[in-house]
Amino acid sequence: MSEEFLINFSPQETRVALLQQGVVQELHIERTASRGIVSNIYLGRVVRVLPGMQSAFIDIGLERTAFLHVADIWEERHGADAVRPIEKILSEGQNLLVQVQKDPLGTKGARLSTQISIAGRLLVYLPQEHHIGISQRIEGESAREQLREKILSLVPADEPGGFIVRTMAERASNDELCADIGYLRRLWAEIKNRSKNARPPELLHHDLSLAQRLLRDLVTPETTRVLIDSRENFQKLSGFAQEFMPQVAALLQHYTGERPLFDLHGVEEEIQKALGRRVELKSGGYLIIDQTEAMTTIDVNTGGFVGLKSFDDTIFKTNLEAAQTIARQLRLRNLGGIIIVDFIDMENEEHQGAVLSELNKALARDHTRISVNGFTALGLVEMTRKRTRESLAHVLCEPCPTCSGRGEVKTARTICYEILRELLREARQFDAREYRVLAAQAVTDLFLDEESQALAMLSDFIGKSISVQAESGYSQEQYDIVLM
Repeated sequence: MSEEFLINFSPQETRVALLQQGVVQELHIERTASRGIVSNIYLGRVVRVLPGMQSAFIDIGLERTAFLHVADIWEERHGADAVRPIEKILSEGQNLLVQVQKDPLGTKGARLSTQISIAGRLLVYLPQEHHIGISQRIEGESAREQLREKILSLVPADEPGGFIVRTMAERASNDELCADIGYLRRLWAEIKNRSKNARPPELLHHDLSLAQRLLRDLVTPETTRVLIDSRENFQKLSGFAQEFMPQVAALLQHYTGERPLFDLHGVEEEIQKALGRRVELKSGGYLIIDQTEAMTTIDVNTGGFVGLKSFDDTIFKTNLEAAQTIARQLRLRNLGGIIIVDFIDMENEEHQGAVLSELNKALARDHTRISVNGFTALGLVEMTRKRTRESLAHVLCEPCPTCSGRGEVKTARTICYEILRELLREARQFDAREYRVLAAQAVTDLFLDEESQALAMLSDFIGKSISVQAESGYSQEQYDIVLM
């Protein structure tokens, strides 16, 4: 299936859309202000060694010192050599080459390692190691052994460094593997050269940008073009591709049209749709997608689709279409973790098998690892999708301040009754001359109409005057009681 990538640049963020047959399948967003530092390599300085914690704090030029545990310190060992205590390895003021494993979080500094790994398109280079590892996703012992032998035949025995074979290498040619090996070795040589003249703390290598990672990891033989809407970044990416992956350079094109690139291909509209709960199906049915902390649930409904034959046929066709749409929505929204799909109940086991087969077929185009279980006794399909990055909703949205992320707000009548209870509590605690209620327009309208008797009864009961005042800036759940 032919595919193309659209890259939209702005000073604040980079956005990438993957289109297959003209339909948006994936969205990737990287914001300048929140770009992480994982995989960055620094020349740092040891600030403090803590023997009691077997840890050290390293200055790498960030606001907070970074954290290094003895277990993350690489040392060449022979046989059953024991791990030396950290005070025997590091000393304060020492310069140290480190790589970031985890971004700073809250009050915690970045987590570091001295074992360097540099990712390429097909391989991960381990300059301090000597072995060849194979990705766990590559199954079959014979296939794994063949790949190991192939890499060993391409790597000169006298050159240092080991490799981990990524899943994309399974179908790669010898020329492609050699190109990746050369790219990784050149990159490591550049990092070592920079470190010789660097003064810590100093950044020696930062991980590739989103657009560069796209060229490295996502461009496939099915990719027909990569459209870029920024001349400056087109030139940068062209130079990067020509140096490290010449086979990709010919696919890059600079978009010069007046209409915004994402508008032209309908990507902006797809982004808005991907933030909604409801997804319409062409047949008239629809999906309801709810993302929670623990899992994502997807409910399939027939909606207005009545079909032309039997009701079973209507259900079957709706579920088939839903299976294709679900696979696309998982990629588009980047939903990960546990996913529960509630297809419309099917009594026919052949129909169940066909829907499950269609779902697996559609999911096969996903770059992310997915595991699908069959229908449960309750008619649900359970699946997992590996979390590789934040979902689209988590990147673009935040919990609603009005409903606190519930997706619902209390009714005006519920707020009226809450206010009545709160007035009673206030009256028992404070001896005010009068009480004034400030609330949303819908709440005050209810107090002045249907609930006016309840307000009058409470006023008589506490023996104090109660007035209400509408505040245009208040949300429906917001109110204040002023003691006069």
